[in-house]
Amino acid sequence: MSKKSLPIDIGISKEHREAIAEGLSHLLADSYTLYLKTHNFHWNVTGPMFQTLHLMFEGQYTELATAVDLVAERIRSLGHYAPGSYSEYARLSSIKEAEGVPNAKEMIRQMVQGHEAVAKTARKIFAAAEKAQDEATADLLTQRIQLHEKTSWMLRSLLEE
Repeated sequence: MSKKSLPIDIGISKEHREAIAEGLSHLLADSYTLYLKTHNFHWNVTGPMFQTLHLMFEGQYTELATAVDLVAERIRSLGHYAPGSYSEYARLSSIKEAEGVPNAKEMIRQMVQGHEAVAKTARKIFAAAEKAQDEATADLLTQRIQLHEKTSWMLRSLLEE
């Protein structure tokens, strides 16, 4: 017996939902890649800033774990499947994985770049959300942009002499 599902009728056309879900898939991939990188750095940071960075990275990966769930659930709300494999994330993400274990300052630099990349990815989806009058996605994007811009500023301040 085949399953028949109710059509989605939330006031956003199928084409708009598809475009937004595609953009959100990139945001999910960037967010998950940044989550993984942040968790890696949390485990492996060393040096005089160990305690500060260890705790800071923990707070950041914990927040990112919540964020990936919100983004994936928004994709599902729009009637699409959320990507969920490393290979899909590698294909969709604009963030490169860390090679080896960089020193603490390089970790911070890569985290700044990662948070800025996620903010840029979120910003790219905004036009499609606005065109579709998708306020829920626009709200999610606004929150993600604000958080990633603030986090990159805080991390960047650690690099100032």
